[in-house]
Amino acid sequence: MKVNCKTTLLMGAATALALSAVAASADTLRFWTIEEQPERLERQEQMAADFAAASGHTVEVIPVTESDLGTRATAAYAAGDLPDVIYHPLQYALPWAEAGILDTDAATDVIENLDAATFAPGALAMAASNEGYASVPVDGWTQMIVYRADKFAEAGLEAPTSYANVLAAVEALHNPPEMYGFVAATKIDENFMSQVLEHVFLANGVSPVGPDGIQDLDEAATIEVLEFYKAIAEASPPGDLYWDQSRSLYFSGNAAMIIWSPFILDELAGLRDSAPPTINDDPTSSDLAAATGIVTNFAGPSNPDGAAWGDIRYLGVTSDASTDAAMEFVEYAMNEGYEEILAIAPEGKFPVRRGTADNPTQFADLWATLDVGVDRKAPLGDLYEPDMIAEIVGGLDVAQRWGVADGQLATASKIINSQVINRYVREFIDGERDAAATVAAMNEAIAGVE
Repeated sequence: MKVNCKTTLLMGAATALALSAVAASADTLRFWTIEEQPERLERQEQMAADFAAASGHTVEVIPVTESDLGTRATAAYAAGDLPDVIYHPLQYALPWAEAGILDTDAATDVIENLDAATFAPGALAMAASNEGYASVPVDGWTQMIVYRADKFAEAGLEAPTSYANVLAAVEALHNPPEMYGFVAATKIDENFMSQVLEHVFLANGVSPVGPDGIQDLDEAATIEVLEFYKAIAEASPPGDLYWDQSRSLYFSGNAAMIIWSPFILDELAGLRDSAPPTINDDPTSSDLAAATGIVTNFAGPSNPDGAAWGDIRYLGVTSDASTDAAMEFVEYAMNEGYEEILAIAPEGKFPVRRGTADNPTQFADLWATLDVGVDRKAPLGDLYEPDMIAEIVGGLDVAQRWGVADGQLATASKIINSQVINRYVREFIDGERDAAATVAAMNEAIAGVE
């Protein structure tokens, strides 16, 4: 067969043009992540490689220490050298959007492309602004009331979903030292007490900040908070208590209720040798997990809808990004690549996106199959019943934090970090002043926080 040389040259030129067009359309994206441990980086690099194979856009995964993230992002913005996408905690979402670091139009388009109805409402609400959404929520966790469901059932008690139900359970089950009704955080210089108290205040609709910044605590509702917290503290062992004692006493079978993060879920099932249940003679037993119930949304008398204290992480497209390619990467991460993200640490990465329009529970179902544990591994779905899995994930629907809705998260964080609320609550527990005087003293102290 005779080949026309001119035709061959033309075909070669056309191929070269096509290849150059593909090359021109492919971007190299820079992705900052605070998940910098080697095994976590490996999963993110695998997701990036899979995305590159599917899209033609390569992704450089760059670990950034979380404590350095704020200063690095500010410096990169000033230099016009931001990465394309940043995986970041809640506290940066709205401030970075306001400062111009994040592209809210891009995040909003991604959420709309994926269908906002497939995301947990609470996680979306925390990143909502007048312009849309600051960032795309990825994963998160909520504080939980962990309780002995078997003991509740034996006593005919309702789950501890409210102040009233908790107090009824304390009344029925408190029998020290065999069983403490609760183990409340009382060590004022521990961040654990700050988180627990914020959860309890949120449950009753009380916040020290509003749209204009610091505000007085509502006296009547705060008195309800104080009296509730004093009651659970009086049902706790004496001393300065924090996460260690609450976990130890629950694991030994000597506590009916504690408040803890979901990072306890694998430990409850005997999967971590450094924190074994001691409720029986087998430190690898899952008996305690089987006897445990979980409550995420918790309500006080002045806030019957309740609240869950949530910690959410986001993917932000920056103002310096190759926008279309960065959006494509984020959409991939929240769809085909979502398993790699959730599998990094399933016990602390609840799926913020539950599924797709066609399969609304796809990612929640997937999450329940992912292994948790350190020294031994097992899927959460093998350890806990489906209704508990639904309760754990469902907390993100109503997740809240002080100041987020009002754009005052930074101010709220200063109040929390000052630990003045911890101190005055502890002084009330110890009988140093009555409830009304404690509210007044807290308002004065909070107003002085800088």
